Amino acid sequence: MSCIGARAPAVVLSKGVARASSGRPMLAAAIRRVAAPGRALMQRPAAVPSVALSFAARRGYPANVFNHPNRVATKAAVSEAEVVVEEEPVKLLTSDESEDLLKIRHTTAHICAMAVQKLFPTAQVTIGPWIDRGFYYDFDYPEGFSDKDLKSIKKQMIKIINKDYPLRREEVTREEARTRIEALNEPYKLEILDAIKTEPITIYHIGDEWWDLCAGPHVESTKKIHPKAIDLESVAGAYWRGDEKRPMLQRIYGTAWGSPEELKAYNEFKAEAARRDHRKIGKDLNLFSIQQEEVGGGLVFWHPKGAIMRDMIERFWKDIHLERGYDLLYTPHVGKADLWKTSGHSDFYAENMYKPIDVEDETYQLKPMNCPFHVAVYKDGYFSYRDLPIRWAELGTVYRYERSGTMHGLFRVRGFTQDDAHIFCLPHQIADEIKGVLDLTEDILSTFGFTEFEVNLSTQPEKSVGGPEIWDKAEGALKDALAQKGWDYEVDEGGGAFYGPKIDIKILDAIGRKWQCSTVQLDFNLPERFDLAYIDKENAKQRPIMIHRAIFGSLERFFGILTENYAGAFPLWVAPTQVRLLPVTDAVDDYVQETARKLRAAGIRCDVQSQERLAKLVRNAEKAKIPVMCVVGEQEAKDGTLAVRTYADGDQGVLSVDDVLSRVSAANAGKLEKF
Repeated sequence: MSCIGARAPAVVLSKGVARASSGRPMLAAAIRRVAAPGRALMQRPAAVPSVALSFAARRGYPANVFNHPNRVATKAAVSEAEVVVEEEPVKLLTSDESEDLLKIRHTTAHICAMAVQKLFPTAQVTIGPWIDRGFYYDFDYPEGFSDKDLKSIKKQMIKIINKDYPLRREEVTREEARTRIEALNEPYKLEILDAIKTEPITIYHIGDEWWDLCAGPHVESTKKIHPKAIDLESVAGAYWRGDEKRPMLQRIYGTAWGSPEELKAYNEFKAEAARRDHRKIGKDLNLFSIQQEEVGGGLVFWHPKGAIMRDMIERFWKDIHLERGYDLLYTPHVGKADLWKTSGHSDFYAENMYKPIDVEDETYQLKPMNCPFHVAVYKDGYFSYRDLPIRWAELGTVYRYERSGTMHGLFRVRGFTQDDAHIFCLPHQIADEIKGVLDLTEDILSTFGFTEFEVNLSTQPEKSVGGPEIWDKAEGALKDALAQKGWDYEVDEGGGAFYGPKIDIKILDAIGRKWQCSTVQLDFNLPERFDLAYIDKENAKQRPIMIHRAIFGSLERFFGILTENYAGAFPLWVAPTQVRLLPVTDAVDDYVQETARKLRAAGIRCDVQSQERLAKLVRNAEKAKIPVMCVVGEQEAKDGTLAVRTYADGDQGVLSVDDVLSRVSAANAGKLEKF
């Protein structure tokens, strides 16, 4: 049966992939560099060679001191590497963005299932939908599929493609479909059939060889699939219907494209994404860990370097919120179970909540949301219309039950910190408050280098609370705010929450991926459930409008996105170690330590590394992606200078300590990416 995958970005890559002197491909055209106003860019293509510091020879150091291993150390090499071949771009579209690719991927999923059953007759088929950039198909096959099996399946798929089987649609009665499925002894298909509520039942045939329950769409024949534009990527376990109590199935993931060039570009994109994997970078740079065996899955440990970054992010977040008229809250991690009943979470969100805890004849639960606690603070006060709007913000840690198979690094965890805020306002204040949230969102995200957004407005669903008048007013206010921002947006008709319309913002990262981070939601439900009120001009009680908003979404997830966006080469202002001092000889230790003290006193995160050959120290600093490294020899100690190199731009020459201090301090003050 067909299944529409979630919407994801189109990634653009160059057909003519530039190459650095190392011979490794550069994804130059895939890297989108957008600098916020007044901010310099620090990101460089993955394979651009480093430049040897010109002062190395001048200061008597080995000529290759600052060369990265296996890189050509000439400016000419860099210039050559940075050339992007201007050819027609290859657009890596999602299934939702291309009807042709959707048909190709859906058909390829069927071909995959047909190939599996030809090679493994005992394998039972279940579902095989298209997804963003490919497809998957689930099989009940207890023996499991190996990598060798995947190769065999792919060969069989190519044979099927080359036979040019027609794809034929057939309509049958429910009884006829049942008879055919029972004849094949396919119990999962019977369950799928029972779930189909429409008539007639549609079947798609691949020639006269194989068929499946399906609503389509498909290509006209297997020959429409390019045999060199498909691949099988991996096998994973998946519970039938996502239910841990049901059988564990074998899920084969694959991809399919319109041409071999697209597949090649996709594989290059995947390789670049793998290089940026935050889990690997987090381990390599010692930023965080998730100790599943010892402590439990989905629980994050922030190591010193990651913790200092988190602290910098939190400080910035708090400061800018205070500047914009927010007040800070801190609320408990648990609350009485009755609170979650009143809020509706016990009814609508129970499967994501941890089980109740009995304490002294009372029942408590870990909070999955901060909202009811902010409501509790509101109820503890007495407000008139003159007090509104009220803006409360909290970095509140929440806990949600996620199945072990769904957790993924920092992107999906069980305990995480939301950058939550709630605004209580009057109806006529909605547009201005939403505009303020959008301004704040833009300012915060652009500070971290994210300046390209995809915006969606979700409107009233079929089932909702609140009358049509308030919904119309609320949706109009959201549209007015977006118009004031001058932002283009797509309307998701009926996609709002039952309690109010919302705006969702996705950010584009360095390689064109979209990430859902920020959301702004209007809520008519909680004020009603908790009987919130303010006193109007006539001294009568009225309901306030409640606005939920998060900009990062969660600190953990945003940190993971930030890590992948910069591939661990973080902006200077937020880097865990900003400056590393590298003494050439023990004779300069006193000067180095005094310099380190001076930098730290100015709020600069600085460390000293020695006890190794200088070339190794430099390589280690490069590996750790330290933004600024300073070599100190006897001449530097004598002159009160530092020989400076940056990770982003290479040789900066010989600078005074005060100059280095002032430039890094300026970067910290201005939230700049580069030295």
